[in-house]
Amino acid sequence: MLFLIEIWESVRDFIATGGDVLYVVAGALFFMWMLMIERFWFLSVTFPTIHKKIVSDWDARSDTTSWYAHRIRDAWVSEAADRLNERVGLVKTLVAMCPLIGLLGTVTGMIAVFDTMATQGTSNPRLMAAGISMATIPTMAGMVAALSGLFFSSRLEAKV
Repeated sequence: MLFLIEIWESVRDFIATGGDVLYVVAGALFFMWMLMIERFWFLSVTFPTIHKKIVSDWDARSDTTSWYAHRIRDAWVSEAADRLNERVGLVKTLVAMCPLIGLLGTVTGMIAVFDTMATQGTSNPRLMAAGISMATIPTMAGMVAALSGLFFSSRLEAKV
């Protein structure tokens, strides 16, 4: 239990250092990973039964050579492909958005730096350090989130 409390305090300190934009990065990362886990689950557990049903329905047909039979098969394959590709575009969009959300943190951090410079002067670098960390940490977090999503979304796309 003490270990979990220490982890929570570390995360809380990290978010306090990086600013509120890290909540948005964390939300986008959580949503992206939930979608990817759902898609991997669909591909490994649900889709094989759909595939077997399509194959068995095709094998059960008496007419498999006519033009109409091939159009029916094409429709089944198209429906299966649509189900396979569901939410893959949303995952790729979230991967692309994570660095942009991090850049939003960069902008808000730099605004904090300029605000400190305007109110306190430019002679004290310690006062500007908080704004600089608010500018760099969200960018790093957005890039890390995007990299993790990029690798697994490409694996997901290859599997689809």
